[in-house]
Amino acid sequence: MKMPPAEKITIVVPTYNEAANIRELLREIGKVSENIGERELNVLVVDDNSPDRTADLVKELDMINVYLLERKRKEGLGRAYIDGFGYAIRELGSDVVFEMDADFSHDPGDLPRFLAEIRNGFDLVSGSRHIVGGSIPGWSFHRRLISYVGNLLAKEILGMQVSDCTSGYRAIKTSLLGEINLEEINVKGYAFQMSLLHSAIAHGARIKEIPIVFHRRRGGESKLGLGDIAEFLAELVRIRFELK
Repeated sequence: MKMPPAEKITIVVPTYNEAANIRELLREIGKVSENIGERELNVLVVDDNSPDRTADLVKELDMINVYLLERKRKEGLGRAYIDGFGYAIRELGSDVVFEMDADFSHDPGDLPRFLAEIRNGFDLVSGSRHIVGGSIPGWSFHRRLISYVGNLLAKEILGMQVSDCTSGYRAIKTSLLGEINLEEINVKGYAFQMSLLHSAIAHGARIKEIPIVFHRRRGGESKLGLGDIAEFLAELVRIRFELK
């Protein structure tokens, strides 16, 4: 019996000043890749010209199946993912792409759980901090409140029946991305996650949430700021009026 071709998977990791984490993260992903079966696993680091030499450290590691996409300036998380997805599809022929943070907030050990659900027929598998089994240890009340309110607004205003619409740990079939006009998602920060999810739902995607533990970053500084919150709220309003 002829076996189906191995899936090609690319983990897209946007970086800006992640020198404290990137080398160890790539090594950890490399260890996990040995346990994912007949699949080709690549990692694509999308660096926004980090002053701390993040890109240089990736080059120095010279690891097999690790690719680097260097951008000339900091253009934001959303643009990094759009460029990364495009590269993964065009240059690497990926069947599945992952979104993953570079700071160890997302445990590489969870990768096989996402892929198992992709194999079960889902188009987009999203890690949730807000369902049974998920958690956000070490978060302040302030950050928990922001996350809770953001997800509540997405549910109430956009009718999105997803517990964690801003999750940044996802596996997505590239066949789904091919149906979405990513260039129309014109947001720079974490609002990208909500917009992409909304577009996936609008295209009838089969979506599954799985619980994750969202860890505190190991090194470096958080990139979340007031501008991200303002952009998230503005994007909520834009999508709501677009739906009318």
